[in-house]
Amino acid sequence: MKSRKRFDYAILVPVFVLVVFGLMMLASASSDLGKLKFDDAYYYLKHQVFYGLSIGIVGFLLGLFVPYRHYKKFSTLLLFLTIIGLILVFTPLGSSSGTAAERWIALGPITFQPSEILKLTFILYLAAWLSGARSNRGDNFWEGFMPFLAVCGVIGLLLILEKSTSSVIIIMFSALVVYFASGAKKQYVFYAVFLGVLLMSLLVVFTPYRFERIKTYFDHTSDVQGASYQTNQALITIGSGGIWGVGYGKSVAKQYLPEQIGDSIFAIIAEEFGFVGSTILITAFFFMVLRSYQLAKRVGDRFGRLLLVGFGTVIGIQVFVHIASNAKLIPLTGVPLPFVSYGGTALVVFLTMSGIMLNISKHA
Repeated sequence: MKSRKRFDYAILVPVFVLVVFGLMMLASASSDLGKLKFDDAYYYLKHQVFYGLSIGIVGFLLGLFVPYRHYKKFSTLLLFLTIIGLILVFTPLGSSSGTAAERWIALGPITFQPSEILKLTFILYLAAWLSGARSNRGDNFWEGFMPFLAVCGVIGLLLILEKSTSSVIIIMFSALVVYFASGAKKQYVFYAVFLGVLLMSLLVVFTPYRFERIKTYFDHTSDVQGASYQTNQALITIGSGGIWGVGYGKSVAKQYLPEQIGDSIFAIIAEEFGFVGSTILITAFFFMVLRSYQLAKRVGDRFGRLLLVGFGTVIGIQVFVHIASNAKLIPLTGVPLPFVSYGGTALVVFLTMSGIMLNISKHA
């Protein structure tokens, strides 16, 4: 009798736990902010459930039950529409959503970030392109390497213009991993890394606010009320949690820590759950990413294999950047913690990724 194919619980369980934990942490971290701004302690939680979780569940179910190979046919169109979205950010439809950077599109009461959607559609496109009829593209300079650089260059430029440095790092690093996993020559990967580091270095040197972040990284005592403030407060918040934490809902830092429901939510987690709780959270992410790579080795379909590698890398590198910037292991850069931070677009994207990963796992 033919065995029944099942979804991989090593991915399903962490996703479920992380989403539930994320809603719990959002309820705690946003209570004071919601009360102050909207006279509703659960405003941000309600907004996340209505605009993020509800739509994310739809994306998750589509990813789970629509045969993943179907996405290959529409990958170019999806990427094209996302690039249009990146361009529309600079039109009257664009919104700063309370920050200095133009990264959102506002359609009435609904706002979304094309740069977050790009993490899904660009990986879909690369996996489809690199697993196409000419599956040796990675080895070819003119048909593989140069087109890869060209697409990355266009997307990278749009993200830089949006002042979304963290998205550039996450998306380009993930794209490079997918390109390497497709069988690209190591020398091409080296050229891409060298070019990327060179361009990012020049960007930092000639962009004052980015250069200021690098300076404060090496000297966090400079400008303690300005560029160093968020980094210092995040470190204090993490340290105040100790081994076991102060307890759920008892965070003191959420009253003054910048971006406590988004870019700094790991610091609140460390304060409330301590070193032990933080380690458990990091372990859950680690095994989820590791499992995606393990499954990629078992999938016979090249498209599915590259998707698992790409999605696993996006999740892994974004978790690393979020936590490392909070802990001052790298210069501060704003990026949400997957499944946990406030942000409807990010939650929809990561739930959709998870659904597709589970879909592919049935064939592993």
